[in-house]
Amino acid sequence: MTEAARQRGSPPEKGDPPGKEDGGGGGGGGGVALKKEIGLLSACGIIVGNIIGSGIFVSPKGVLENSGCVGLALLVWGATGAVTAVGALCYAELGVTIPRSGGDYAYVKEIFGGLAGFLRLWIAVLVIYPTNQAVIALTFANYVLHPLFPTCPVPEPALRLLAAACLLLLTWVNCASVRWATRVQDVFTAGKLLALALIIGTGIFQICKGEHFWLAPPQAFSFWQRPSAGVALAFLQGSFAYGGWNFLNYVTEELVDPYRNLPRAIFISIPLVTFVYVFANVAYVTAMSPRELLESNAVAVTFGEKVLGVMAWVMPLAVALSTFGGVNGSLFTCSRLFYAGAREGHLPALLAMIHLERRTPVPALLVTCVSTLLMLVTGDIYTLINYVGFVNYLWYGVTVAGLVVLRWRQPRRPRPIRVSLLFPALYLAFWAALLLFSLWSEPLVCGIGLAIMATGAPLFLLGVRGGPRPPALRRALDALTRFGQRLCLVVYPWETPTRPTATTPRPTATTPRPTVTATRPTATPTRPTASSSVPSPPSPTLSPPPDPRRPSQPHT
Repeated sequence: MTEAARQRGSPPEKGDPPGKEDGGGGGGGGGVALKKEIGLLSACGIIVGNIIGSGIFVSPKGVLENSGCVGLALLVWGATGAVTAVGALCYAELGVTIPRSGGDYAYVKEIFGGLAGFLRLWIAVLVIYPTNQAVIALTFANYVLHPLFPTCPVPEPALRLLAAACLLLLTWVNCASVRWATRVQDVFTAGKLLALALIIGTGIFQICKGEHFWLAPPQAFSFWQRPSAGVALAFLQGSFAYGGWNFLNYVTEELVDPYRNLPRAIFISIPLVTFVYVFANVAYVTAMSPRELLESNAVAVTFGEKVLGVMAWVMPLAVALSTFGGVNGSLFTCSRLFYAGAREGHLPALLAMIHLERRTPVPALLVTCVSTLLMLVTGDIYTLINYVGFVNYLWYGVTVAGLVVLRWRQPRRPRPIRVSLLFPALYLAFWAALLLFSLWSEPLVCGIGLAIMATGAPLFLLGVRGGPRPPALRRALDALTRFGQRLCLVVYPWETPTRPTATTPRPTATTPRPTVTATRPTATPTRPTASSSVPSPPSPTLSPPPDPRRPSQPHT
């Protein structure tokens, strides 16, 4: 390519390599674009795989501890799933109204402007997604290595090395093929659902045997603490357990038929996850008392030891499968956020480029992997997550509020899906209550999270809105972009114009509109003369270059 950074939406320049005719991701023509290879099954796998992580296997005790009784905890799991479904429906309308990859970043940027979008992008790519991926990878490494160290803690260097190996392997898979990445997600999502089906089936068997003491109403609603402020904390814990429900909106441009498959995937996945969460917790209390559940550091493992006997090894394997699929899903969606931010000019242009043949955002994937590896060598990952968890949840409500603002500003904008305004109102009421309680209970943690997010404002004003860059800096960035292009074999995505055919030449300003006349074909074609009324040839700036392998023939 002759220029390293090209503005979004500009046409390809002369000399750019043509794309394959069948590989375009976004239109009928050829070119280099993201492939539309995510069907309905893979879309459901992305949502379910990102929501169901290690939490339901390891520590569902947060909701139980703050609820005060088993019955109220089960109601919290179900109610939180219903609120998540309401938020997902609001995101479905935004996803088909603004059909661009990037999820809430793309929606906030279009509705509230560049600064709001940049702040969402800044906190996500700086802390939220790298730290979450690092924690999931460490959990995977811990459960894989635990059988090798049954009597002592797993060595920290071994944990971090295996977590890094997991990240590198999955980054390579995502760079190689979108289809490979979605197949990995499908397989490991199926694996974790099978493990949860085993837990639920065992719980049903326990109930049939009469092991349902803690599910009877007198015991289920026997409070061991007063359900006051703890209920709000239980809902907050449950909301974080459903995190990842909006990840499909990050890959909208790679969905096959997004206007149909995006809402369908949400309608299938969120109720499925809610069912799994509620009945997995029902199964746990058929084998353990609330005290035993609260004292366990890995609830599924304790459940397996009590009920499965010689098959207890299935539970650590299930956690490992769950976390491995979680790392893959997070890498897949987070890299698309980098890609969307670079395409809008909020990140370096190299991150908006895709591989010439594989059509995957290789630079964005590599940067995602490197930022996560840096978090692995950081000692205090969990503190960072506590600081920015509040801010991450804050942006969910801002995005849903954007739906109401967009309805008011552009009431006639086409909306293939149009939800009732009662849905965003219900979600915003629930969201505001949780945020106010978080500010009241932990003002210092929430304040630090807001301060970390606010550091992006001066960077936006200086780096994005600060006018032309100095020539030396611009030359250095261009050189770095060209080096990255050669190293990764990536180009900026574009599509070639439709090729004109010989019988239907492209009209120009001087070409009269042809009249339809019935003429009898002759046996031999006649060469046009100078006086013949022949349409002028296509404009040289729009027609494709001639194929040197094929001799030029006159039009007949």
